[in-house]
Amino acid sequence: MIPYPASVHEAEGAFVLTADTQIRVEPPTAPLLALGHDLAAHLRPATGFELPVVTGAPAAGQLRLTTVGADPALGAEGYQLMIQPDAVTLTAPQPAGLHWGLQTLRQRLPAASAWPTVQPGPWLLPCCSVRDLPRFAWRGFMLDVARHFFDVPTIKRIIDLLALHKLNRLHLHLTDDQGWRLHIARWPALTAIGGATAVGGGPGGYYTQADYADIVAYAQRQGIMVIPEIDMPGHTNAALAAVAALNADGAAPPLYTGTDVGFSSLNCDDEWTYRWLADVIGEVASLTPGPYIHIGGDETAATPPAAYRRFIERVQTLVQACGKQMIGWEEIAHARLLPSTVVQHWHSDDARAAVQQGSQVILSPASRTYLDMQYTPAAPLGLHWAGYVEIKDTYEWDPATYLAGVAEDDILGIEAPLWSETLTTLADIEWMAFPRLAALAEIAWSPANRCRWDDFRIRLAAHGARLQALGVNFYRSPQVPW
Repeated sequence: MIPYPASVHEAEGAFVLTADTQIRVEPPTAPLLALGHDLAAHLRPATGFELPVVTGAPAAGQLRLTTVGADPALGAEGYQLMIQPDAVTLTAPQPAGLHWGLQTLRQRLPAASAWPTVQPGPWLLPCCSVRDLPRFAWRGFMLDVARHFFDVPTIKRIIDLLALHKLNRLHLHLTDDQGWRLHIARWPALTAIGGATAVGGGPGGYYTQADYADIVAYAQRQGIMVIPEIDMPGHTNAALAAVAALNADGAAPPLYTGTDVGFSSLNCDDEWTYRWLADVIGEVASLTPGPYIHIGGDETAATPPAAYRRFIERVQTLVQACGKQMIGWEEIAHARLLPSTVVQHWHSDDARAAVQQGSQVILSPASRTYLDMQYTPAAPLGLHWAGYVEIKDTYEWDPATYLAGVAEDDILGIEAPLWSETLTTLADIEWMAFPRLAALAEIAWSPANRCRWDDFRIRLAAHGARLQALGVNFYRSPQVPW
């Protein structure tokens, strides 16, 4: 099982999934019925069993999903799973906990249960009792869709894989120098012009507002919150090329298809810039049911430091006025922050300054969590400015002791960014993300004392069969006995 639960007690025997097995939900609310049908949909292709979702009195041989009698100490995402020879009972205070418990249940079945075609079985769930809840509330993955654009089916595929590993945040890096990927109704040129290309001069692309709503709704059903990032005041060439008035001289620069950083900036001393930002942030906030808007704020060499600080403080109020909390990369800690603002660490000590201002931190240290770093010098994809990052590097660190001056209570969670300078396909994404993302999922979910490399690498080797059944194009690291 990956991530490994907080507490597992193995027992003798097994529950056998058969053609007569039913999925029973109690109470029969819409969220629980949806979870029951999702479980049936996951298991039906390989087993060939109908697995009907039922309500009413319990009976022998059922898979039971219930919130009745759940321990409130398990919180919003915790669950208890009891597998006995005559029944499987999954209990949680909230539907989110049931959702994560179902991922554990899926992983108790043989890996063949993940194949999209009927397999021979048998379908045994080894008996056990599990009590589980996450270590960190924020367990995230960031995908850069600005350097290269990835379509809605690709994003949904990624959401499915995140959910299997109990990751609950999808951070979409929607804008950068190379592309603007979310349609803004009041400023259609942002996508018509700014979304027209990509790194290397490719065709580009963007999400309509209907596309974005579809992604958000699909993620919500999988227990995942979408975090939109509109990068500013740097990483803005696509916007500057699309809206000439954003430039101090009124002249739009050409579109950019390279990979340099730090050369672009909004005009931070022009009131017009903030009126434009109010439009953009307002639309993004209205499309996003989650409480967060990410404003980037990194690599701003083209912005004078004093102007940068004023900008961050001003934008913070714009985000707050839309009823959202601001997130920014750690450079924003140079400005005065509201305690509600969240800072995302990636390479410096700036997160300490944010903690001193009362902010919480998302940890994304590049040498551990950046999934665009090459595995080895021979890897055909990725970069290596933060080093080469193999599976063991991704797994062997403790967030609570990683940054001096940042204690566990200061940490909202961890997030694994995947920047897309060298990635153009879903297969590229999967190869760079897996199995490192599985390792990070365990660091984010499991208790620190459960995270042991020698144990994890053996479980990961077994997990490889499940990834293969799901068709994931994963990296077969020599550190793992596949």
